[in-house]
Amino acid sequence: MKSALSVLMIFCCHATQVSAQSTESSAPATAKPNKAPQFREVIYGHKDGLALTFDVLEPFVEHNGAAVVFMVSGGWRSKWVPPAQEQILLAPYLEAGYRVFAVRHGSSPRYSIAEAVADVRLAIRVIRKDAKRYDIDPERMGVVGMSAGGHLTLMLATTGDDGDPQAKDLVARQSSRIAAGVALVPPSDITGYIWSTPGLHPRYRGFPGLDIPKEDAKAVSPLYFVTPDDAPCLIVMGGKDELVPAEQGEWIHEKMDEIGVENKLIVYPDADHGLGSDRATAMDESLKWFSKHLLAPK
Repeated sequence: MKSALSVLMIFCCHATQVSAQSTESSAPATAKPNKAPQFREVIYGHKDGLALTFDVLEPFVEHNGAAVVFMVSGGWRSKWVPPAQEQILLAPYLEAGYRVFAVRHGSSPRYSIAEAVADVRLAIRVIRKDAKRYDIDPERMGVVGMSAGGHLTLMLATTGDDGDPQAKDLVARQSSRIAAGVALVPPSDITGYIWSTPGLHPRYRGFPGLDIPKEDAKAVSPLYFVTPDDAPCLIVMGGKDELVPAEQGEWIHEKMDEIGVENKLIVYPDADHGLGSDRATAMDESLKWFSKHLLAPK
């Protein structure tokens, strides 16, 4: 069986390789992976007549009261997979007692990177609104993502707000802040990868979301939004990653250090974009980070 992070990599980065009122449905309950998973599919919004959805997966052990929100994104494309496969890739978090939310957003090229950011921000507000329903502490929500999902994680961590208390829409009143982020091989500044960049490597032509003006790219680059109230972030990079070079993580790490945001940067010197043999260690580090920031003191 592939490791959980191996499946996660295939799930999230397939695009790089090939270059609110909720309604629910339920599946049979189980306490082990590879059997029918206990999950709910929730509609958290609509756009152009299409549903925006996330899956809620139940922990395999006693729930610890916290939530891990997984960004389903590779190349800013968001892909559906069967719940049983989701259960396998997210098993380490489920085994640690987290209720897990797998969030899908409107995909490139139909929808822009900015729209993907808006979608996942909406999902956080909807989950917070329904926190009692999901039996989670809304102040103990962590977010994890890989590649484009890592970028979205950093955007949530650096641009969270308290909501609009005067809004008529109950969802709009909710905060979009998160308690912790884990960003695996994320771009933090995409301004140098847009299609109009002189001498741009052809590999980036496989991402239609990057066909935007520089000012639009800056507006969705988390490096430019670091402020003291940001969520603590773990950033994991591969030293031999040619798609998202390690410097992308180093830049935002240095910025967070300068501003005073708690963060940790890990660079695996021999890892590429898939993290290779360092995948299992990266998963362990993510669990440690969430344990530190999401679990209530004993």
